[in-house]
Amino acid sequence: MLRTALRTLRSHRLRFAMPALAVLLGVAFVTGSLLYGDAAKAAVARAQTNSQPDVSVQVEPVSPDEASRVDGALLERLRKLPSAAVARGVVEGPAFVAGSDGTLVGDVSQAAGVNVVPGDGGQDVRYPFVSGHAPRTSGEVAVDRRTAERAGYRVGGRARVVVGGTARSVRLVGVFTAHDSRLEADGTLTAFDSATARRYFAPAPGSYSTITLTAADGVSDARLAREAEKVLPSGVMAATRAELESSATTGDEDKLTQLLLSFAGVALFVSTFLVANTFTMLSAARAREHALLRAVGATRSHVMRRVLTEAALVGTVASIAGYALGTAVATLLGELFGATGTPAGPVRLLSATPLIAAFAVGIGVTVLSAYVPARRAAGVPPVAALRTVEPSTAASLRRRGIVGVAVTVFGALLLGAALGDTNLLYAAVPVFLVGLIVLTPLLALGVTALLRSPMTRVAGIRGKLAVENARRNPRRTAATATTLMVGLAMVTAVTVAVSSVNRMDEQEVDASMTSDLRITAVPFAEVGGDTAARVARLAGAEAVTPLVDTYFDLSRDDSVAVTGVNPATVEQLAPITVRKGSLDRLGHGIAVTEKLAAERGWRLGSRVTGAFTGTSERTSLPVVALYDGPDRLGPALVADRAVPRTAGGAHLSSVGSVLVKAADGRADALGREIRYALDNPALLVQDRADARAAATAGTAPFLNIMYAMLSVTVLIGALGVVNTMGMAVFERVREIGMLRAIGLDRRGVAAVLRIESVTISLFGSALGVAVGGVIGAAAVLGEEGVPLVIPWDRAVLFFVAAAVIGVLASLWPGRQAARVPMLTAIGADGQ
Repeated sequence: MLRTALRTLRSHRLRFAMPALAVLLGVAFVTGSLLYGDAAKAAVARAQTNSQPDVSVQVEPVSPDEASRVDGALLERLRKLPSAAVARGVVEGPAFVAGSDGTLVGDVSQAAGVNVVPGDGGQDVRYPFVSGHAPRTSGEVAVDRRTAERAGYRVGGRARVVVGGTARSVRLVGVFTAHDSRLEADGTLTAFDSATARRYFAPAPGSYSTITLTAADGVSDARLAREAEKVLPSGVMAATRAELESSATTGDEDKLTQLLLSFAGVALFVSTFLVANTFTMLSAARAREHALLRAVGATRSHVMRRVLTEAALVGTVASIAGYALGTAVATLLGELFGATGTPAGPVRLLSATPLIAAFAVGIGVTVLSAYVPARRAAGVPPVAALRTVEPSTAASLRRRGIVGVAVTVFGALLLGAALGDTNLLYAAVPVFLVGLIVLTPLLALGVTALLRSPMTRVAGIRGKLAVENARRNPRRTAATATTLMVGLAMVTAVTVAVSSVNRMDEQEVDASMTSDLRITAVPFAEVGGDTAARVARLAGAEAVTPLVDTYFDLSRDDSVAVTGVNPATVEQLAPITVRKGSLDRLGHGIAVTEKLAAERGWRLGSRVTGAFTGTSERTSLPVVALYDGPDRLGPALVADRAVPRTAGGAHLSSVGSVLVKAADGRADALGREIRYALDNPALLVQDRADARAAATAGTAPFLNIMYAMLSVTVLIGALGVVNTMGMAVFERVREIGMLRAIGLDRRGVAAVLRIESVTISLFGSALGVAVGGVIGAAAVLGEEGVPLVIPWDRAVLFFVAAAVIGVLASLWPGRQAARVPMLTAIGADGQ
């Protein structure tokens, strides 16, 4: 059996090449995802273990509201524990490094500022210095070695860092090394002395982010944690090193691996159609061979086992090659996702789970896909097979069509019910796709019937022959088109969803961008508390106001969102309509929207009692105005100077943005002046066009990654078209010879195959775009405020790409068909 199967693979190696390649790609995707996930977990665990080698126990607040309890007094109490050798106060926060070219270095989401705590000899065990020394004053910093190299800085020179929303020029006094997950993810580390770091990053005045303890000799981490808990105030917890490492390796890397595996599943699903189509066509071409085996005594089970053995061998070869390619895929995934907060280290070439998965998936998918064709090959009676293999009957297609319509309608109803329900949408999409897949042969017959007349007028007899060839076996045409349909459906659905979200973001910008210019921070950065005052001093700025986002806590469980503004200028910068009262008195009270006033039962003159977030001091504010305005300036306003500040003068709450009105015709010039005056690469100075572009810029990398992931599925679909056309040439050798004999030249033969290939490709792409549009619409229409946008330009591009795929897919088969000698072709039996 095995020798016979191997001989069959050698003699038909070109016919098995495409399904093997499709399975290979799917296996590579699966193994690459698993290998990358293992590498990411190992990198996170390694960084967690190595980044804080002195940590036995970590003390931290259970919630941000309790941050003030982790203070200097608690640090002193913990230092006195007999079981603690060292107690260290840690403060960390966002800090960015600007390179010598003026741009920010590294991934801003992983840019951190830390405090250095030198021990004996001036070294910090967490941040060992390779040159220079630890910072000692507020005008000194140290950075990690890779950041220094990328920024072009040397010890002793000046460096620019952005902290607290302000760019500062400081002296670089040291360069250190560190094993930190943020550095693994392309981030930066900037070290300050403890006093300066506490001023910048302390979550509450006089507090620390965390306190870490090092156990004394002979003391276990668990014992140290128990003793520490005895002196901890309420709202503060202690975690051992083992607990910290356990929690560090159960995060985003698992979710990302699952996402990648879902894409790999789609690719493998599409591969099943290519494999099944190949074995179906091979079974038809080898019908006489199977019939002779039956005639000389082979049983049905023998024929079936033989076909399945061939499939298993194809799957084995694809699994071996797929695993090898999967190691390269894992490395590529590390490059794609390493900077997203999920770092990955070196990929292990041999890993048990990915290796087992590769063979299970590769062999399993191939054998399962070949099962139905194998049963058909074994089920044909010897005498019938010796004559010919009849195509599917019309009655069979009608039954399949009835089932397809029923499942498709049910899937469509589920999609309608899934509006606004993501979980139901995930269940509805597969049902809808399966229904269409079952229905596709009947759709293929209908579409090709409509195309027959126009294709005859456009391409003459060649067009008619091409369409008739596509109609000859609608199951095969449908299976080929399905490989393209599924991939393009996913691509289109993602494109529709992203385009719709982008349009919503643009509309929100149009509604909120009420001034000539807006100053905002790059993601993960902040606007400095003095930014508005500095801009207001510029000659071209007619009006300036900061927008300080905070909350006014009415009770423990009730609060109102409040925006701090400049009462003297805000009405010049935003379309605010005061219904009652006046904003002139905002410095001594609060203004609320009419909607909020109606909900709360407040009137002009009512007093609102509460405390600003970040403070415990309660105050009573009178309602001085009722107004209507944009959502960005609601539902309540206070004077920006009323928002509590730190001892250094910064707002306790973040400055979301600064609105600027320019003098007539001075907007562009003022924008340049602001950039020069602030000289801060972490701040963006935007007009309306810039704001719209920035609002949608974040989805571009996501969309590109989705396209990259789904491109494997589309590639398998293209291989399906190539495979079908190549197999068709082997089947139609005698037919091609007859066409040549009655006057069709070589170019004509190639043209027939090319038109057939393009027809099938466009049919699959049309289904894919239509289905993807429906799925994307179902995902979007259920979300409040998201308009449905159909990206027609992308849809046209998909159709053009499908036509190109059809042309390319026909090149090799067309060349092979044209090269067959006419007399040889006439005398061939098509096998």
